[in-house]
Amino acid sequence: MRVLIAGAGIGGLTTALMLHARGIPCQIWESASQVREVGVGINILPHAIARFESLGLLEELDRIAVRTSHLYYYTRNGQLVWDEPRGLGAGHEVPQFSIHRGRLQKTLHDAVLARLGPDSIRCGRRLAGFVQDEAGVTAQFLDASEGGPAEIARGDVLICADGIHSAGRKQFYRNEGPPSWNGVSMWRGATLAPQWKRGTEMAIGGGFAAKLVLYPIAPPEADGRQLMNWVVNVRTKDPAVSPPPPDNWSRRVGHATVLPFARRFAIPDYDIEALVRATKDIFEYPMADRDPLPRWTFGRVTLLGDAAHPMYPVGSNGASQAVLDAQCLADALKSQPHPRAGLWAYEKERRSKTAEVVAQNRVGGPEGVIDAVEKLAPAGFEDIDAVLPRHEREALVKGYAAMAGFSSVRKV
Repeated sequence: MRVLIAGAGIGGLTTALMLHARGIPCQIWESASQVREVGVGINILPHAIARFESLGLLEELDRIAVRTSHLYYYTRNGQLVWDEPRGLGAGHEVPQFSIHRGRLQKTLHDAVLARLGPDSIRCGRRLAGFVQDEAGVTAQFLDASEGGPAEIARGDVLICADGIHSAGRKQFYRNEGPPSWNGVSMWRGATLAPQWKRGTEMAIGGGFAAKLVLYPIAPPEADGRQLMNWVVNVRTKDPAVSPPPPDNWSRRVGHATVLPFARRFAIPDYDIEALVRATKDIFEYPMADRDPLPRWTFGRVTLLGDAAHPMYPVGSNGASQAVLDAQCLADALKSQPHPRAGLWAYEKERRSKTAEVVAQNRVGGPEGVIDAVEKLAPAGFEDIDAVLPRHEREALVKGYAAMAGFSSVRKV
């Protein structure tokens, strides 16, 4: 068997490592001219970190990332709604990591080259189309810079892990249209700044329509500062009448765009305005996803990660779900008697689960507990339990964790 993979993001790279570990040859084609350390922070949850540990990557992740120890939910005015231990502190056998997305991608990229060989990733190659027959699938790739034909590849299976704007997905759903925007604009940045608390915690302040996220994504520097990641999410328009600007996927913006919104939030013992002002590069994104699909797999071709189930960045789940996809797919191709049977087994296991995560993220995921409190006490509160009892807050948070597959494994 030979597997073709379109896309060298976290999902595609992890899939290649999983396939290699099971003795299945594969190769990746990536539209970018090179894999660089770009982007800002993400969180990888323990159920995904366990998959990385099985690949022998835990030591390298420890070197470049932060083991997240605790999560705090606040109202936008800085009043505590909920807090809980994370990772090892929550009883998991492996940590939760907060990490720079580009550094994680580069770690996976380097591991693929070291294990699969220097020709295992073909950069500057964009998937243009494919045809299937009884014996396999033939994929055509264009030169991403010049637009002309670049090469044709033949394999037993094609995995489209080419993101929310997937060319592979468009082959099957030509009339789907652009991603669905909910009117929320996201501004993201990361910069060296004073650490918050012990340098291992993360904070979320505010509900779904107006939210601030704060966490470190690298170990402390010698002077005690850390690379601090921040996100400001605010619903700025009605999506029914205002589509997102076509150029605002990772568009750079200035401080004047973000500061009026950032000043709305308070995190105890941290200067959010100073953090935003100190950030050189600020990126704007629309909070967008796509409706769950009725089908991912067509013969010898299937979808994976954001190509299959793009979701709102809620609950630290997008990249983690792509990692789960990768292991499930590799296991299915290894265990099933025919490649097409392997793809169907993968879809049967993962499609309904990810559809539920997409749906839950659309209503706020675990952070819905903040919305519930802010709705009941918009002016603030003196006693959180009088606003929403602890068992009701716990049900909102823990119910999502169980649904998404990363609830605590602590033995009582």
